[in-house]
Amino acid sequence: MTTQMIILNGGSSSGKTGIVRCLQAVLPDPWLAFGADSFVDAMPARMQASDAGIEIAADGRVSVGAEFRALEAAWGEGIVAMAGAGARIIVDEVFLGGAESQQRWQKALGGLAVLWVGVRCESDVAAGREIARGDRAWGMAASQADTVHQSVIYDLEVDTTRAESLVCARTIAAHVS
Repeated sequence: MTTQMIILNGGSSSGKTGIVRCLQAVLPDPWLAFGADSFVDAMPARMQASDAGIEIAADGRVSVGAEFRALEAAWGEGIVAMAGAGARIIVDEVFLGGAESQQRWQKALGGLAVLWVGVRCESDVAAGREIARGDRAWGMAASQADTVHQSVIYDLEVDTTRAESLVCARTIAAHVS
């Protein structure tokens, strides 16, 4: 079956966005990219620091509310609809709930052919990237490095601790049918 979607899951600053850009360059067909950051950026400002939306604590821990979950479900359904209409999609995700987050996607996906990719990065390396980025709460990378992978089932895993984005993208591209 032809891969219709690639879902990359990894913690903040693990290197997912770089891999997505490289995937778009190395895959022969055009692939659209959507990510957790673009979803959060699309939300109304009032939801970006509220109990109902998304809150990022001073230590980098992230919590989300009911309004966030409702919009997230609609966002996922929209992405799946685009894939169902023939677009090939790469999703850059952060499974804050581990396996529960993956299950939400599986429910929305129906019968679409998906390549599930875990993007790992050692906590201290991701924390260094987080500091260099300057656009994340300190501690987010460390708090997410392992928890986003808890009980998640992947077709493939890559580790950006020592591997560049392009190397990871080529590894992933080799598994796309």
